[in-house]
Amino acid sequence: MPTLFDVITDASRRQILDLLRERERSVNELVGELRMSQPAVSKHLRVLREAGLVKVRIDAQRRWYGLDPRPLAEIDAWLAPYRRYWADRLDDLERHLDSRAEVASSAGRNASTDRS
Repeated sequence: MPTLFDVITDASRRQILDLLRERERSVNELVGELRMSQPAVSKHLRVLREAGLVKVRIDAQRRWYGLDPRPLAEIDAWLAPYRRYWADRLDDLERHLDSRAEVASSAGRNASTDRS
């Protein structure tokens, strides 16, 4: 059984998830949006459904596919330390740029007082 990470590495599956994030869609709608064959879209939907990312609602003769975001919590949890890492790096950059601006401002004040 593929992991959730394996499932979302496929660009077509991510496109399907993006479309389903907006609203439920039928296979035919997805085929039209993705410009893929119906069998290819159905195959991707099966993989997404098996991973728990897509739910199916049957309405008469039509099947509606919708996003089930709950499994994405696993990815969100995995990404959390990386978000902290980048936030820390950006804070370091901000401090560095502030100190450079302070030095430049101080040098400018000193140059103007030297001319006085």
